[in-house]
Amino acid sequence: MPVNNNIDVIVAVGGGSVIDSAKITALAIANNTDPWAIMKYKFKPQTTIPLIAVLTLAATGTEMNGAAVLQNHETNEKIGYVSSLNYPKHSFLDPEFTYTVPKDYTAYGVVDLIAHALEDYFGEGDASLSDRFVEVIIKEAMEYGPFVLKEPQNYEYRANIMWAATTALNGLTNYGRKNGDWGVHDIGHNISYLYDTPHGATLSIAYPAWLKLHKDRISERITKLGKQLFGTNSVDETIENLEKFFKSIDSPIRLSEINILENKREDITAQMLKNKINGMVHEFSDDDRKKIVELMM
Repeated sequence: MPVNNNIDVIVAVGGGSVIDSAKITALAIANNTDPWAIMKYKFKPQTTIPLIAVLTLAATGTEMNGAAVLQNHETNEKIGYVSSLNYPKHSFLDPEFTYTVPKDYTAYGVVDLIAHALEDYFGEGDASLSDRFVEVIIKEAMEYGPFVLKEPQNYEYRANIMWAATTALNGLTNYGRKNGDWGVHDIGHNISYLYDTPHGATLSIAYPAWLKLHKDRISERITKLGKQLFGTNSVDETIENLEKFFKSIDSPIRLSEINILENKREDITAQMLKNKINGMVHEFSDDDRKKIVELMM
């Protein structure tokens, strides 16, 4: 069991994984309980230790939200936990701290922030202003993402991507909605768990597949998104342009591009079925869980 050795504050220096781990560590120590009891909502924390976040990767938005994602190799899970106690007391966002982030992980951060905005866009509730927030955040990412990859030590480019990543998951895009969907993240988390794949890379693979699965179910919504982002007028054009953008920043759009080949299909499908991957709004059947793997190959 955790023991509080008179810890007054926790300082987390890193990206999403580091800060998320620190959030749950703070809860576990303050409440003297097992962190996985917290993650599984078996224990409700009443207090926490103040957390200071020093961000070194623009991607997850964890610096300004109450969410944390951890993975457990004993239970074969990668899951999230949300609590208002998880908000950092202060976060330092200095774009210069991201200058040395490699090109691929910079691109994955851009994908991650786009995916966060989309999860709310496909959530439950009609919120036209929040839709516009989503659209401009994604446009910002698509404009400055390619620039920051070409000039990784450009302060303005790094700053714009950093702020876009924060606003993509600080609640701004969720106002007026009951909740986001988060089905794509569930898919991505399971792939990351199986193959230690970077989170953003799983999302650039999973999102086009998810859109293809739902193209006949929410065609109007997808078409609206494409019109605002790309000036297109169909579901297929929307998906095609999103894939083109991901490819333009060298983020994969198929599992085969990260050397996860057909011989892994059965394992991935079994993982998806075992953990019952699902969205909060657009739910999956078992047939959907099998189909999504096919669409990602």
